[in-house]
Amino acid sequence: MARAKQTKGKCDFCGQEIAKASVVKHLAACASWQAAIAKAEASKRKSEPLYHLRVQAKGQPEFWLNLEMRGSAALKELDHYLREIWLECCGHMSQFSYGGWGGEEISNSCTIGKALEFNDELTHIYDFGTESVSLVKMVGNRKGRPVTSHPITLLVRNIPPVYECKECQQPAAWLCMECVYEDGAMGTLCELHAENHPHEEYGELIPLVNSPRLGLCGYDGPAEPPY
Repeated sequence: MARAKQTKGKCDFCGQEIAKASVVKHLAACASWQAAIAKAEASKRKSEPLYHLRVQAKGQPEFWLNLEMRGSAALKELDHYLREIWLECCGHMSQFSYGGWGGEEISNSCTIGKALEFNDELTHIYDFGTESVSLVKMVGNRKGRPVTSHPITLLVRNIPPVYECKECQQPAAWLCMECVYEDGAMGTLCELHAENHPHEEYGELIPLVNSPRLGLCGYDGPAEPPY
C-alpha cells in the first residue's frame, strides 16, 4: 500500500506542526507546554523523574509519538497506552525487551525509570504472529510534577499520512484488504470510489486511521489516545 512520507507532527499543547527532528527544541520554547509545567509545579502532585519518550513504529517512519511518562509508572501502563493509541485489535500478547526479538525480556511490572537505567531504548512487540514493533527511546528527562494525573502525557503525534485513491489519485479514506492481498494493489479508495467498490471477500472496507497497524489482523482503529 503506497503512502506519502510524513515527517511532521502536531504539538498536543499548542497545535503547531513540527518536524519530527525538532520536537525537543520546540517543547523547550513552547509557551503552552511551559505553562502546563508551571501549573503542575504549583499543584500538590508528587515530584518525581519524568521521561520524554520517542516511540517509533519500526520500518514505518511516518508513525511516531512523543510522550512524557512518570518514572514510577510501570511498563504495563505504556503497553496499555500503545495498545489503545495504535495497536489493539484482538487482545494479542505483547512484551518489552532490550534488543527486540531474542533480546532480554523486561517484566511489565518494571517501572520505566528502572528499565531505562540499563538501556535508553526498549522494544515493544505486539502480536507474535502478525507483529507490530515499536521502538521506545528516551530523548530527555526532567524532575518535577506531572502535568496531568495520568501516568503518560501525549506531547506530539505524527500528522496522519495522506493516501491517494487508487482510482482517481484524490485523497483516500478507505482501505480494501482484498485489493491488497488478492490483487497486489495499494487498495486505498476515496469516498466516491468506495461507494460501489465490488470487493467483499475480506469483509467491509477499513477506514484509514493514524496507526502503523492499519491493515494487519483486521485492525480498524480507533487509533486514539486512551486519555
